[in-house]
Amino acid sequence: MDVEKKSTSIDLSHHLSDVAKARQVSPLKGLQKYFKRDDMIVLAGGLPSPDYFPFHRISADALEHDSFPLTEPAASGSSAFSWLWRLFGASGKAERTSRIHVPKAPSEGDCGLNLSIALQYGPATGLAPLQTFIQHFSETVYQPATRDVKTMVHTGNTDGWSRVVGTLCNRGDTVITEEWTYPSAIASAQPYGVSVLPVSMDGEGMRPDDLRRVLAEWDESKGRRPHVMYTVPVGQNPSGATMGLRRKKEIYDVCVEFDVVIVEDDPYFFLQVGEYVPKSERTPEPALPAGDEVKQFISSLAPSFLKIDYQGRVIRLDSFSKTIAPGVRLGWFTCNPLFVERLERHGETTTQSPCGLGQSLVAKLLESWTYEGYIRWLRGLRMQYKLRRDLFVDLLSDEFDLRESVGTRAQGPWERCTVYTAYAKPRGRALPWMSEKHAAKPLFSFVPPSSGMFVWVALHFDSHPARRGGRGTFDETDTLEMQMFTKLAEAGVLTAPGWFFAADKEDGQMPADPNVEGHMRMSFSNAEFEEMKRGVAIFAETLRKFFEV
Repeated sequence: MDVEKKSTSIDLSHHLSDVAKARQVSPLKGLQKYFKRDDMIVLAGGLPSPDYFPFHRISADALEHDSFPLTEPAASGSSAFSWLWRLFGASGKAERTSRIHVPKAPSEGDCGLNLSIALQYGPATGLAPLQTFIQHFSETVYQPATRDVKTMVHTGNTDGWSRVVGTLCNRGDTVITEEWTYPSAIASAQPYGVSVLPVSMDGEGMRPDDLRRVLAEWDESKGRRPHVMYTVPVGQNPSGATMGLRRKKEIYDVCVEFDVVIVEDDPYFFLQVGEYVPKSERTPEPALPAGDEVKQFISSLAPSFLKIDYQGRVIRLDSFSKTIAPGVRLGWFTCNPLFVERLERHGETTTQSPCGLGQSLVAKLLESWTYEGYIRWLRGLRMQYKLRRDLFVDLLSDEFDLRESVGTRAQGPWERCTVYTAYAKPRGRALPWMSEKHAAKPLFSFVPPSSGMFVWVALHFDSHPARRGGRGTFDETDTLEMQMFTKLAEAGVLTAPGWFFAADKEDGQMPADPNVEGHMRMSFSNAEFEEMKRGVAIFAETLRKFFEV
């Protein structure tokens, strides 16, 4: 869309919290606008001399931007092991690196990318070269519908969301989330006295019809109608769902109708790996047309809410945690100028700005890779997580009898998805009646995620011999889910219990009876091959014992 045809953000100042309205420019930070003058003699503030910074220069051996392949190696028959050398580095080839440096001394043309500036007290907006990169990156990749969209750094998406809550919510407010959601998002809101309103999900995430219903039927005795929505639309945490453009438009239209600000937490945006294909049916992915790879890659991704946000009511949270490293504690907001300015005021008196060492190394890395190089890195990264996802599901297929079906509305987040239901495989020479016994007991179900790092598993406790009936009050310490979690942990495999992710657990109830259907989130993002294989085998053995099959 041409800039001339883009709209300007509408006035959304009525969404600001009382605290946000009261924030003023930090007195000392307000002096920084004068620092840009080269002839300014600075006697204000408490800035230490760069002469006393103990780092003369920092250097790093950085991987080349094209370190990871873009295509899956050809498999030999149905074996998953033919490409493991690519995934887990068993080829014996040395990593290709180049040295990057950030010196202390300023130099002509460094645009402020030096340790004298990076290690000094700095503005909440971050280092200028990094700010320039993320502004260009957000405009080019996310293609926002408003012409005045701005970016600003934060110290990771959890920090970003916490700042948003403080900026938009007053005590007693309620925020909207999916019925299953990221636990730290709820934990960040609770100390502010902010409640959570869960909305039902299907295979694409939040359902717009249920969003409209809960907003239209809001009980004013509970306080102000919710005006902030938190969502993880790609690789939804924990379900792994990905929200397409049409669904986002439906959600956005409801939010316009009811005047809701959308907070788009999107750390898995570039890990959109596509649908799972059983290993016996896989074919090599076609290469993108030469010369068009960057545009083709971006167009292949489910777009951001920013692309349809003609009013400026979206606050997007991005992070380098999943694409470079969590330890750099670095991410950014993309939103309208009013919200950026208020979030900057918040940052001035809290984190001030992310760590200068992390900022300078990431900025130098991106400078050396360039925009096109970073896109190439993201494409290779996506392939790595696709291979890991496929391997994890392949290992589950080896251990269990997996049967496919199409998810129904009753299955919530898996509606219209291809659902794999796991049954115990008969061991040894099974008699016919034994096979029937096994076939009658579904153990768990899952949908291979199309994005992200997790498999969200539903455990079918209705077939457990000791299942207790009735819904009752939620007690996370005494459910079959927690019993299963404990047995797995004692056997040496740690998963995340499903109740962690329930948006309405604070009301003493769960989205489903945890003694009929339990859940767990299992990650395939970090374990080495032998660990992953052993972990799935332990999971299978523990599950068989637990269900007595």
